[in-house]
Amino acid sequence: MIKIDCCRDEWRSQLELLCNRPAYPPAAEKAAAEIIADVRTRGVEAICEYAEKFDHVKLDFDSMRISAEEIEAAEKQVSAKDKKAIRTACRQVQAFARETLPKNWKKKIRDGVVVGEQFNPLDRVGVYIPGGTAPLVSTVLHTAAIAKACGVKEIVAVTPAGGVHPETLFAMKCAGVTEVYRLGGIYGVAAITVGVPGIPKVQKLVGPGNAYVTAAKKLLYGEVAIDLVAGPSEILIIADKDANPEFVAADLLSQAEHGSGLEQAVLVSTDEKLFEAVEKACLRQKSQLSREEIIDRVWEKGVFFISVPDLDRAAEVANLYAPEHLEVQCEAPEKMLPKLKAAGAIFLGPWTPEPAGDFCAGPSHVLPTASSALRFNGLESAAFFRRTSIVKYTRNALKREVEIIERFGAMEKLDAHGMAGSVRFLGEK
Repeated sequence: MIKIDCCRDEWRSQLELLCNRPAYPPAAEKAAAEIIADVRTRGVEAICEYAEKFDHVKLDFDSMRISAEEIEAAEKQVSAKDKKAIRTACRQVQAFARETLPKNWKKKIRDGVVVGEQFNPLDRVGVYIPGGTAPLVSTVLHTAAIAKACGVKEIVAVTPAGGVHPETLFAMKCAGVTEVYRLGGIYGVAAITVGVPGIPKVQKLVGPGNAYVTAAKKLLYGEVAIDLVAGPSEILIIADKDANPEFVAADLLSQAEHGSGLEQAVLVSTDEKLFEAVEKACLRQKSQLSREEIIDRVWEKGVFFISVPDLDRAAEVANLYAPEHLEVQCEAPEKMLPKLKAAGAIFLGPWTPEPAGDFCAGPSHVLPTASSALRFNGLESAAFFRRTSIVKYTRNALKREVEIIERFGAMEKLDAHGMAGSVRFLGEK
């Protein structure tokens, strides 16, 4: 655990170690480029080789896709309580998605000119569902279920081949996934994006993944649309003297346990006594957890306690760090909202633990990391639509503005642009 003092005048320089965090190491991009190129060249043959090399599973084209019968068999293995939790979370995630659907509109903005927007759902979307150190059942709902609520007809899921958990398959059924492939990592992402025979390309790829998946998504951007480049999970908690140290500790550990060892958990507080109490609570709580060894890797270099003189400075620290998850556990947390400018998601008050957002609150848990919340949003309903602007002029409206078109055509030395306006009024004074 690392302590940082942001009470002094030169406090910004103290945050360099914290804020300069890459989404993935350079080696990941090199490996991703090689595998993508190989899948592009050799197709199914390369995919099967990588499945055996990385996931120790022998596949052929027919066994790549998980059948409807396998999904039905998996459903029978899921407990009634787990089914209820999955269905409830799915319903709540989709309810939020429907509230945020983009809407078509048209408006007469000046005499003779109507403009607007039209939104059409994408036809075929790919979702990556991690399944390595933890079966992320919830990611199915926070990607595929949103796509379904948006009207996407074909939803293609890829997930690592080394044993797909029954709960994950049941969540896929609930979310409306139409195709499931037991293909993981870089080669799984490549399989649905570069155009392998028998697997039509998706138009967009969404969902979190490890460093290699993230690097692959970045390299494929342009050939396919993506949601964002997201690195290891992170949380920043702003807390004052009234915060419950047990709550704070539990929420910090919830992100440290993800598994890469590169996660970050940051506590920003005005109260030195709170740091001591939270540290003791973290050490006690993590000893009771099944992933203590994983948490220990993060505890040494990825847990930060930052002291600040007041909550205004706490907000400044949070805005510079731009966390994936930002919790506010202080008196009147809503009053902090106007000061908080950059975060993937904000969780207000002691009764809003970040895992509520991971699982069942409603907004997608696919969020920007590594300070990219300064530039990008998390996954939202609009991401599953094509937006088209609509423009309609009457004759009189065009005549009124044709000189503007001509002048811009002349300024930009694009004569045909100007002529496209003026030709409609040739012979008129």
